[in-house]
Amino acid sequence: MDTTLFGEYPYGIDVVQTRANKMSDTGKPSYGLIGLGTMGSNLALNIAEKGSAIAVFNRTISRAAEFHAEAGDLASMVVPTTSLEEFVNAIERPRNIILMVPAGAPVDQQMDALRPLLEKDDLVIDAGNAHFEDTNRRAEKAAAAGELFLGIGVSGGEEGARHGPSIMGGGAQSAWNRVEPVLQVISAKYEGTPCATWMGEGGAGHFVKMVHNGIEYADMQMIAEVYGLMRDGLGMAAGDIAPVFAKWNEGPLKSYLIEISGHVAAAVDEATGKPVLDIILDSAGQKGTGRWTAIEALKLASPVSVIDAAVAARNLSSRLDERKAGESLFDAAPQSIDASSLPEKLMEDALLAGKIACYAQGFAMLSAASDEYNWNLPMPQIAEVWREGCIIRSTMLNDMASALSADAQSNLMMAPYFADIMKNTHDSLRQLVAIAISKGHAVPALATAVAYFDTMRTSRGTANMIQGQRDFFGAHSFGRLDQDGAHHGPWGMG
Repeated sequence: MDTTLFGEYPYGIDVVQTRANKMSDTGKPSYGLIGLGTMGSNLALNIAEKGSAIAVFNRTISRAAEFHAEAGDLASMVVPTTSLEEFVNAIERPRNIILMVPAGAPVDQQMDALRPLLEKDDLVIDAGNAHFEDTNRRAEKAAAAGELFLGIGVSGGEEGARHGPSIMGGGAQSAWNRVEPVLQVISAKYEGTPCATWMGEGGAGHFVKMVHNGIEYADMQMIAEVYGLMRDGLGMAAGDIAPVFAKWNEGPLKSYLIEISGHVAAAVDEATGKPVLDIILDSAGQKGTGRWTAIEALKLASPVSVIDAAVAARNLSSRLDERKAGESLFDAAPQSIDASSLPEKLMEDALLAGKIACYAQGFAMLSAASDEYNWNLPMPQIAEVWREGCIIRSTMLNDMASALSADAQSNLMMAPYFADIMKNTHDSLRQLVAIAISKGHAVPALATAVAYFDTMRTSRGTANMIQGQRDFFGAHSFGRLDQDGAHHGPWGMG
């Protein structure tokens, strides 16, 4: 039997055997999937290709048959169905049912429709972009009813779903253990290690995925800000910017986002012959997960200011008419920058420092959530799961996993490896931001990264003034450097 597809992976032989049999002894697949949109279709094909037969159902009834017809060589591994009853009956007991439907009410509606058809030990897995609090609620409801439920974060987009995503599991560990072999087989691999791990109870998996997406927002925004400095400050054409990103992708910034930024910059529009970047509207969309991250960070009192800045920048990008009016009113087109003051190495180092600051905030937020929700999040394993398959995958995450293994609670900027990098790069970040601001270029995420770094390296800041103000107008009291306890100032004295 050919097992080369699975290498040394411990579940490989079993899965290959399953594929050879195509179905279980009952003639039924062990897995089912509802929701054959882009992500659902690709995930179903991934599962089928890796050896597990799968039943499929879609709200638009004809879609299941169409999907089966499009499956090609994998069609024998796919069982299309035309009703929920047929779908449920097509799956071997105990059933494993994956939901790939839009987040929010559609998930609850689908679970309510399934519930009367399911039996003890049947497992429902929400693999969509759910808010973690919704996942917590669904997990609690399922547990109270004696049902099995998992909420898993799946990252990697269409390509990841088809060929190997990063998977962040949440829910009862016993339920995760049951499907872990297949989820690890279909996941991305980093040097042979599956990028699929159980994160904790309830909504832990979706929380980790949410923070991943927040970091993604910030990473993309900082790259865009440096691109803007090259385009508007240095006057570089998109075709000249592309090789800069390609060069950076060979160094410490090596990552999926830097790589594709180079490809995007190099692309040419067939219809006009212009660079694709030059014909794309300057208005960025979002699905809300970055905003969720910013909101939850505020609740946890764990600042993610770089992510906040990225979310705000996306929101402001949609205000095209206001921005055009502002440019006209203030005669504010960004000014050119002398190339000698903004060399490639300085921009590379600045982006590296900003990236470390952003990830430090993201992991600090995960640590705070772990304490708040009693999840015991596996911090090093989170970095490891993100090394392949997801949008923020990068070389740096391997070093982050090592740093978190040594001290999972420490701010990543303080870890010896990253502290040395920050010592060597923060001046570049500071210079880039100063030059950009002096010439009228907006760099909100990079500027916020500087402010975060400076705050975190200042032992005595300015909150004493704030405490004095609060005590003056509201008698809120303050702590003293030289005495314990709560104290008040003399402002109430005549």
